[in-house]
This record gives sequence, structure tokens and C-alpha cells, in this order.
Amino acid sequence: MSQVQETKIVTADATALGVFGLSLITFVASTSKLGWTTGSVYLIPWAIFLGSIAQIWAAAIDFKRNSYFGAVVLGAFGLFWIAVGMHFAIANGWFGAVPENADPKQFGFACLAFFFFCIFVTVAAFEANKVFGVILVLILVLLGSLGLSSLGIEKELLGKTAGWAEFGISILGFYASGAIFLNTFFGRQILPLGKPMGWVKKAA
Repeated sequence: MSQVQETKIVTADATALGVFGLSLITFVASTSKLGWTTGSVYLIPWAIFLGSIAQIWAAAIDFKRNSYFGAVVLGAFGLFWIAVGMHFAIANGWFGAVPENADPKQFGFACLAFFFFCIFVTVAAFEANKVFGVILVLILVLLGSLGLSSLGIEKELLGKTAGWAEFGISILGFYASGAIFLNTFFGRQILPLGKPMGWVKKAA
């Protein structure tokens, strides 16, 4: 009687790559909001290739690994950044002159939509680890500030708030990416990410 052999394909954890993509684009983008650099033309490659493609790629791998949190969150933010990259490209006239009836407030409403989504993600993030939780809190500040400032509310103040929140996301993200990489590579904790808060228990 013949035996059927089953081949199991093991897929590596791509979370460090996805988080690095988020960290890189938020670092570069924050420099514009804080006045350290000007314009958004040279943000577009980083938004598309690191902010979007790296995160979407990592999300696809997480879907295969049945890593629900990473798959959904990295996928959502990867799509967010490709949309932001397109927004920058349109605003800079890459697809021709911007129509007179173009309303940048629509970007503000998109940020607020992501803000509402991230409220739920933040709850789950604190149950993953504390660093992810703090990053999501800063993302809430970023999205809320961007959304309201794009709607014309306290543009200067909220613009700077968004910039510093985005800078904080990048710094914590670089740490998280490095910690995940080293901890996974060595198979033990090299850099701590903080234990889950334990506010909400998962079903057994």
C-alpha cells in the first residue's frame, strides 16, 4: 500500500519588513510636515515602494501564515500609502493639470476614516505588545491631526502635531522592526517589545 507524503512549505515571518516599510516612509514624510524638507515630489517613491509595496508584500505573507493581525493591519496601511502616493502624484501634476474643482478636503475625510478603523486596531495592538500599542496611539494622533487640518481646522498647529506624531511612529517603528528581526533570527528575546496589556482575553 503506497504512502502519501505531505510537503509542508514554511514561510518566514515578514513582519519586520512591513514595519520597516512603515517606519521609513513615516520618517521621510515627517520631515516635510516639520519643515525640515519641502514639497512632496520625492516622497512619492518612498510612499509607493516602502510605504505600500513592502507592507502589502508582508501582509500577503502573513495571510499565508495565518497571522491575522499582521495581514490585516499591514495590508490596510500598505493600501493607505499607495493611495497617499497617488494623492501626492496628482497634486504635483504627474497626470496633468489638477482640475479647479479638486477638493483636498477629501484627503482629510479619508484620514478620518482610517482614524476610526485604527481605534479598533489599537485595542488589538496593545494585546500584541506595548510597542505596537504606542505606535497605534501615535497613528491615531497622526490621522486625527491630518484629517482635521485638511478640513481647515487649526492647520498650522495640527500640521506640526501630525509631523511630530509621524516622527515618533518612525522611531518606534525602527525599534520594533529591529527587535522583531533580531528576536526572530536568534529565536529568543534580544530586544523587548513589552508584554500584552491583558485588557481583553482571547477565546480559548
